[in-house]
Amino acid sequence: MVCQFCKSKEATVHVTEIADNKVKKVDACAVCAKEKNYNDPAAFAIADHLLGLGAAQKMEEASEAVGALSCDQCGYTQADFKKSGRLGCARCYDIFSEGLDSVLKTMHKDTRHRGKVPVSVKRAASGVQRLQRLNRDLQKAVAQEDFETAARLRDEIKAFKASE
Repeated sequence: MVCQFCKSKEATVHVTEIADNKVKKVDACAVCAKEKNYNDPAAFAIADHLLGLGAAQKMEEASEAVGALSCDQCGYTQADFKKSGRLGCARCYDIFSEGLDSVLKTMHKDTRHRGKVPVSVKRAASGVQRLQRLNRDLQKAVAQEDFETAARLRDEIKAFKASE
């Protein structure tokens, strides 16, 4: 793709702007992008675009409160995160945890990954748990010599197994 400004060099910077419900795409070479201020990291924070408006500001406020932090393993700083929207290494999560908590809560609604369970697995697990509970209750009823309850539970177990 050719730069839309100089029309001679290869476009290496691609920016999509949305203003007043209109989409404007810009494809520029590195020189033209610099002239037009499209590759200035101060012009916009990637973290704001990836994580929602104000995310980079929250990170900056947290870093000011703690002082200028940098990762002792990779040397990454919070300014680097603000520019790229990514951390440098696994250790960065520990170093920048205070500022990341609010960003992660905004982005994912929580700071811990809970994962998902397929519906079929969840149904099977709940069925197994119900059968185990019925068998426990049956053994308890027999031990207490409550034979009416034991007969009802036995029938429930048979019906449950037949429905599977």
